[in-house]
Amino acid sequence: MSNQNAPESPREESLWLATTPTTDYGPLEDGLDVDVAVIGGGITGLSTAINLKEAGRTVAVLEADRIVESTTGHTTAKLTSQHGLIYDTLVSEFGEERARQYADANEVAIDEVQQRVEDGDIDCDFHRTQAYTYAASADDRETIRDEVAAAQRVGLPASYAEATPLPFDTHGAVRFDEQAEFHPRKYLLAIAEAVHGDGSHVFEETRALEVEPNSPSRIETEHGDVTADDVVVATHFPVLDRAGYFARMHPHRAYLLAVRIDETPLEGMFYSTESPPATMRTYAPDAADGADGENGGAGEDGELLLVGGQSHKPSVSGVPTSERYRRCETFAREHFTVESIEYRWSTMDYEPVDQVPFIGTIDPLASNVYVGTGFGGWGMTTGTAAGMILADLIVEGSSPWADVFDPQRLTPGASAKSFLGENAKVGGSFVGDRIKSLLAGLEQGSTADLARGDARVVRRTSQPVGLYRDENGATHAVSATCPHMGCLVRWNDAERTWDCPCHGSRFTYDGDVLSGPALEGLLYREL
Repeated sequence: MSNQNAPESPREESLWLATTPTTDYGPLEDGLDVDVAVIGGGITGLSTAINLKEAGRTVAVLEADRIVESTTGHTTAKLTSQHGLIYDTLVSEFGEERARQYADANEVAIDEVQQRVEDGDIDCDFHRTQAYTYAASADDRETIRDEVAAAQRVGLPASYAEATPLPFDTHGAVRFDEQAEFHPRKYLLAIAEAVHGDGSHVFEETRALEVEPNSPSRIETEHGDVTADDVVVATHFPVLDRAGYFARMHPHRAYLLAVRIDETPLEGMFYSTESPPATMRTYAPDAADGADGENGGAGEDGELLLVGGQSHKPSVSGVPTSERYRRCETFAREHFTVESIEYRWSTMDYEPVDQVPFIGTIDPLASNVYVGTGFGGWGMTTGTAAGMILADLIVEGSSPWADVFDPQRLTPGASAKSFLGENAKVGGSFVGDRIKSLLAGLEQGSTADLARGDARVVRRTSQPVGLYRDENGATHAVSATCPHMGCLVRWNDAERTWDCPCHGSRFTYDGDVLSGPALEGLLYREL
């Protein structure tokens, strides 16, 4: 089904950012002493901060840019313990007890969000619904049944569904009841307001540059030092990485469209077994909310279908970003009557080699520094769970769910193949890039034939340089070597960024850091 006359002018920004006001928390001024410093202002950092403040701790949240604008601001916003087909693997590789910990933590996280919404009267379009992982092929039917059995063994509200509410045929599905969806920024901006004040702080434009894991710890920032008894590293990728997180989890990018359709809105959240998987859910803002934020609204009737997928590892595929968006649009038009595409955006997530996030002490030599990372696309729920687990570890010294997420765990059966395979790909990319550069595989750096809107990596005086010519004809030149570990960056043609294929760092076309693990930008180069 399709509408050939549909307008083609999506806003190139996240729906969640477009329908909420920007924030204006000030940066840190001079130094500060608190009980706990939380580095990162996304769902993990703010969830941790509010739990610690309620436990009587003073907290400082340090956000390098603006809170809830990075990964958390670019999510599908599903609150669910259904994370694809994971429980059969968890039971097999981790054992039933730890699989149950994983399930319980995520189920309690959904309840945690609902309780905070109700207690704080937070208008964030929270809505209980069902989640489905559906078989895209008859070959996956038995895998679906195995997943249902494993999920039921660990106490989840799972059942086998022969059919789904989708307007196309599937081959059976795992159904979880009493899951939820919400507007993450509306929820978290209210949480941030509750954190800020009474001796606790939210600081924006305050990048943590270094963490000294002593007792107390010192966090060096651009605007002074913060001293704290405990530190939580809740950045997308840990800013303190002495334990080799770069080798134990790997980036993947996915793409989303918010479209208006001429059908009854879908009830439920959907994820497919195909590779790459498709994802869908409806966004229906509360009528009283009006669907409008400072920067715009979700449209005349408010209801939008979020549809996307095309998940891929940056180091593997050479398909341009614009083609990924086109494939998402093709999928939407094949299955729905699309009237318009309102928004489009992408997101980056890190997938641990054994599929389980890292939540706990960051490394064996830093007993007072904690980490929450590697949520693999399910950070709305597991990031909330991380906030509860980390607060319990700091305040009580233990958590009933900590074992399965322990960053120091050894899971050779679950992770060995993925660890070796992914790091071999990264190593291949790194070596290949170096050979290209050193053996003059890159062309010399002429800008004469660079069209407006185009970019390329070239060689200038034996150095790889990224060139981009903007729509006004000005050419921007930066080093094409990622400062994290030296891989060559690639041009993202849809979002006009330089992206590292090895570990997922992203930069503006002028070289500024958008997301780590890189802490420094791409150096400016003279033309």
